[in-house]
Amino acid sequence: MIKKRVHGIDHVGLTVPDIEKATTFFKKALAGEVIYDTFTKSEPKRDSPETQHRLGISPDMAQRAIRMLGFPNGSQIELFEYDGNEQSPPIRSSDLGWNHVAFYTDDIYATLEAVEDSGGNRLADPKPLSGLEAGDGNLFCYIRTPWGSTLELISYPTSQPYIKEAPREKWQV
Repeated sequence: MIKKRVHGIDHVGLTVPDIEKATTFFKKALAGEVIYDTFTKSEPKRDSPETQHRLGISPDMAQRAIRMLGFPNGSQIELFEYDGNEQSPPIRSSDLGWNHVAFYTDDIYATLEAVEDSGGNRLADPKPLSGLEAGDGNLFCYIRTPWGSTLELISYPTSQPYIKEAPREKWQV
């Protein structure tokens, strides 16, 4: 019998209003790189009933572009751009659903400066992590992308206790 295992998160999907502007933001602010385009604006819109059903989108929505971005240490974000009239604004932290993606950084202040230089904005200044995550230099802050999605910047140069208990090697397959 073959034992199937979950390997972890492969990527996070993010819908953006303009895939080129979002790509520029992620490149400049967070060292993102384009890995590949799955679907480009030069191709016909994907607006078939089958596509709308498969994605759970309304009949007036159409896919325009899909791009995979890679970030240092292997994380990936898949960007989606849609056309149509039935899009909601980005969610807030209090709304149901996935509410942010966290980016680890060695220098939270330099990264925050790059975010702001790239059109994003901080929601507050970096704050110390607390509780089990506390430690010298351990900080976090939330930012908004130019289109309003929430990201977290986090840094914990003082090792987290769970790392000692369950080293990353044990998590990898």
